[in-house]
Amino acid sequence: MTRRLRSLLVPLAVVAALGLASCSTADAPAGSSSPSSSSVDASVSGSITVFAAASLQKTFTTLGKQFETAHPGTSIEFSFAGSSDLVTQIQNGAPADVFASADEANMAKLSATDLASGSPEDFATNVLEIAVAPGNPKGITSLDDLTGSDVQLVTCAAPVPCGAATAKVESASGVDLQPVSEEQSVTDVLGKVESGQADAGLVYVTDVQGADGKVDGVRFDESSKAVNTYPIGVLKASEDPELAQAFSDYVRSATGQKVLTAAGFGKP
Repeated sequence: MTRRLRSLLVPLAVVAALGLASCSTADAPAGSSSPSSSSVDASVSGSITVFAAASLQKTFTTLGKQFETAHPGTSIEFSFAGSSDLVTQIQNGAPADVFASADEANMAKLSATDLASGSPEDFATNVLEIAVAPGNPKGITSLDDLTGSDVQLVTCAAPVPCGAATAKVESASGVDLQPVSEEQSVTDVLGKVESGQADAGLVYVTDVQGADGKVDGVRFDESSKAVNTYPIGVLKASEDPELAQAFSDYVRSATGQKVLTAAGFGKP
């Protein structure tokens, strides 16, 4: 719980002493420093905009709705795109209150330019998986199979977190991938496989799981060499930093972690 939220909760100390409310982290996952859902101030209100990595679209949309239901009078708007594109937008003055990145490198870019408030907190991890058409008609079983001349491969561009992860698994495996297209977000890669414009794409395991059968997934050992850690942080330009911090805490709470785990994300 942040210092700001503690100050907001001081008036509730008497009630807490009577056992009617608590700000403990007892329901956080074992070994985690995540705040409990009860630690998010129930009195917050207002509206914020959250810039989040494209791979978080389903989970954050769910968490946003849950947060609004639990905190009447709040409104959470989202902008989803590749993390590198979101950083550029924020640096160019786009109004945002919270940034959730699919890697630490893009969050570091904001911190380096003094646009982040405080220290971002890690909340999830993710690894790559090969997305293929249902039934895997090309019989792809490994990264080596993606180098065949008859396989139309799509990956993320290098500045995008999934592109950086792709470069790492290439290096770890010694495989030289030659994609026919490099996209600006992992959802664009997935979309090309779903639509049949590509035979295979390197996406996250969460993207395959969230595709609801529109693609199949092929796991590969080298994915463990490129684990992406997802941080979230409040931006200095936020006009409602209390609400922004409350949502950030909610993502890291036991409730938020349950939604993320169900979607296939790993623990930070």
